[in-house]
Amino acid sequence: MAAEKYAGKILILAEDSCAYPGADAVGQGHQSYPANTYILRVRAAVLFPEKFYLDCFDKGIAGIIIMSCGVECPYEGAYEALAKRVDRIYVLMKARGLDIRRVRLTAICTVCTRAFLNEVRQMNDLISELGPPGNDKPAAAASAA
Repeated sequence: MAAEKYAGKILILAEDSCAYPGADAVGQGHQSYPANTYILRVRAAVLFPEKFYLDCFDKGIAGIIIMSCGVECPYEGAYEALAKRVDRIYVLMKARGLDIRRVRLTAICTVCTRAFLNEVRQMNDLISELGPPGNDKPAAAASAA
């Protein structure tokens, strides 16, 4: 009997002025993506502090995709601040022994259905490979093996 693949929860923070309409277009087009995906419509992902992401992993989220508007964000300076926040999140994740690939920042436009599906599939494949948060191998040990 073959072992089942790990299908941890994926949280998507979809900004409502770009990525959320893109996710909606996927649904309206009856395109499918993994059922372990949860989409949270947000005004601006930059509003979520670093602790939010770490708490998500503590509460069973296996991967987080931050789907932003990129540099076309309607809030001046928000994307740049978000990119800096993600860098700080990566530092905190490394300190906890979490693989930083579990958090991904990407820009998705209102009609980018293929990009949306590609990001979700890539994250799903990654968390299937990594398993639950906390089982991550430190990057140095993984590269030495």
